[in-house]
Amino acid sequence: MSDFLVAILGKPGGIVLFQLLEATQYTIYLSLIAFLGGGLVGAGITVLRTSPVRWAKRVAIAYIWLFESAPLLMLLFIAGLGVPRLLGQDVNPWIAASAALTFYSSAYLADVWRGAIEAIPAGQWEGARSLGLHFLSTLRLVILPQALRLALAPTVGFMVQIIKGTSLAYIIGFHDLMTIGKRWANAPVDGTEPFIIFPVMALIYFCLCFPLSVWARRLEARLGAVSKRPVAAG
Repeated sequence: MSDFLVAILGKPGGIVLFQLLEATQYTIYLSLIAFLGGGLVGAGITVLRTSPVRWAKRVAIAYIWLFESAPLLMLLFIAGLGVPRLLGQDVNPWIAASAALTFYSSAYLADVWRGAIEAIPAGQWEGARSLGLHFLSTLRLVILPQALRLALAPTVGFMVQIIKGTSLAYIIGFHDLMTIGKRWANAPVDGTEPFIIFPVMALIYFCLCFPLSVWARRLEARLGAVSKRPVAAG
């Protein structure tokens, strides 16, 4: 691949593009880790947030408030620089970046999913209670299948925010697209000036984010319209 790009673009253009594309895979991996980890944690927080138990709601509200209020850059500093200094040992940038992005994404996903659950008419909860279903059974069998249609589009759309958020991980030494791009932009090599490198990086980020944005809009148009029919009929 490197030789192919060098043959087409020459040096250093081919080498730069190859390294940027190679680094993009780590941006994708980190985004997937943050999305899956944040989804698992966010699902638990969502259950607590919608629970009838008062203390569980308070814990979930405090968690969401804390990690939605804290800037992602601050979370990365704490995980990648603060914790290692506190513990007196190095923390792998992969672990630090994954942890910070997981906490960040879990709070926002929990809020999105909580909104989708609360959008379901209260009559659904009351009907399930009249059948003798407890909270978790009602949530699993009655509410979640309906809330999924409402939550799917914003969940896919939030993936765009996660991908863009990974660009801040370079600050703690994570080697991704942003790190390699900044390194080349600061290199004293002709053809790697910032006005060349940064537009190429922007194009790569665009190629990652735009399909997700289009998919989210289509899901919203299709599932959102369908999900409104039962409410309108009622």
